[in-house]
Amino acid sequence: MKTKSLLLGSIAMLSMSATTGYALDGAPYIHDPSTIIKCDGRYYTFGTGGGGLISEDGWTWKGGAVRPGGGAAPDAIKIGDRYLVAYSATGGGLGGGHAGRVLTMWNKTLDPNSPDFEFSEPIEVAHSLDDEDCDAIDAGLLLDPTTGRLWLSYGTYFGFIRIVELDPATGKRVEGNEPVDVAIDCEATDLIYRNGWYYLLGTHGTCCDGPNSTYNIVVGRSRNVTGPYLDNMGRDMKQGGGKMVIAAGNRNTGPGHFGRYIEDDGVEKMSFHYEADFDRGGRSVLAIRPLLWKNDWPVAGELFKEGTYEIESERRGYALELGVDFVRMNVPRHRFWDEPEGPVEPIASQTLADVIDTWPEGNIDVRIGDYMFRPHQRWTITAVPEAGGYLGGQYYKIVIEGTDRALATTPDAEVVTVPEFTGAPEQLWRIEQLTDGTYRIMPKSVPGVDEELVLVSAADSTPSLAKFDMNSDNSKWNFHDR
Repeated sequence: MKTKSLLLGSIAMLSMSATTGYALDGAPYIHDPSTIIKCDGRYYTFGTGGGGLISEDGWTWKGGAVRPGGGAAPDAIKIGDRYLVAYSATGGGLGGGHAGRVLTMWNKTLDPNSPDFEFSEPIEVAHSLDDEDCDAIDAGLLLDPTTGRLWLSYGTYFGFIRIVELDPATGKRVEGNEPVDVAIDCEATDLIYRNGWYYLLGTHGTCCDGPNSTYNIVVGRSRNVTGPYLDNMGRDMKQGGGKMVIAAGNRNTGPGHFGRYIEDDGVEKMSFHYEADFDRGGRSVLAIRPLLWKNDWPVAGELFKEGTYEIESERRGYALELGVDFVRMNVPRHRFWDEPEGPVEPIASQTLADVIDTWPEGNIDVRIGDYMFRPHQRWTITAVPEAGGYLGGQYYKIVIEGTDRALATTPDAEVVTVPEFTGAPEQLWRIEQLTDGTYRIMPKSVPGVDEELVLVSAADSTPSLAKFDMNSDNSKWNFHDR
């Protein structure tokens, strides 16, 4: 029967792709991207040279963002109902020297097709001379959530990284405010605040050399926005300190230009570019990764990879499984106090063929139980490219290994498995790593329900759907390949 067939070809394909990491879809080509910002349901980021990228869902990106002024390495932030963009004119050796200027400008919207789209005249907020010990380029903006004060970091390897205060009402530099030196040996900095700490994220290494670029992102932190910024070993960033956040990997080199996006309580993303994506001809591309926090230090999370997993509830450590009868393994049993006679032979694991004829043919409920690597507990998770995505990720189907039996939501906001995956929205799942390293599993749609719900462990043995709560282990899951 179709619902009980062994899809061995599919298993082979999945095993081949189990270690594949996914780049963003579309045409995410950009250099020095600004922090991703959302405006009227769309995501925007701007880059060096003017313009930038737009995405409807955060997964598929295309050109079309508009930023006048050209120049380099912009950043963007929303303040009230307006958007402030900071960018650099020359500097960084782009004009043949290190004389540069950082400018700011406002807009009511980032949508270039809106009748309200009009950038204000740019205002200079910092500058540098050719022989100065700073290079006014690579703007980074922070609106302090504790004080409402606005700060700008800027600079490159050519001297110091500096911080200066801006007026959040005008975007101008606060009168009489003098820049403060906070770091050396990095560039493309950004400032963020969390849990009483200010963090300075800088880009270390060499840029603009494609697959030979050594860019990586480092961080220091301080209790004061103007520093000193120390790394995990107590080294001052003014003396070259910095804790690694992300380096090259997965056929991508040169991560730089950090940006933080808070999607939800406990769900954060970091944006940046790779200097060279080997699978896209060595082009510079936008990248998005989960942002984790470990001992109050930012850590780059992992991109979720296709594969076959135990889906483990953080609540108790039990596993998500089909609600079917447990089938015992009929193998010889030995008294543990007897010495073995002859060679000890391994026993084979229970297979799908051993048990599938005992399963019902229609919908089967799911439950949570002790993990024993049995067929009713092993879930194959595969991306569904045609389903689109969300910020930094794509939707997945979750099926019992070797079958097409799919995890799905029901109109009464519960979960069940259906005999066949059809691609319906209630059978699609977003899987996002949380700031503590666990995951939330969220359906694309729940029939007849408008609010966002996630898979939860309502009790030790009961999976359900409910609102996400970062403070409850009920909302958190882990994936194990074992």
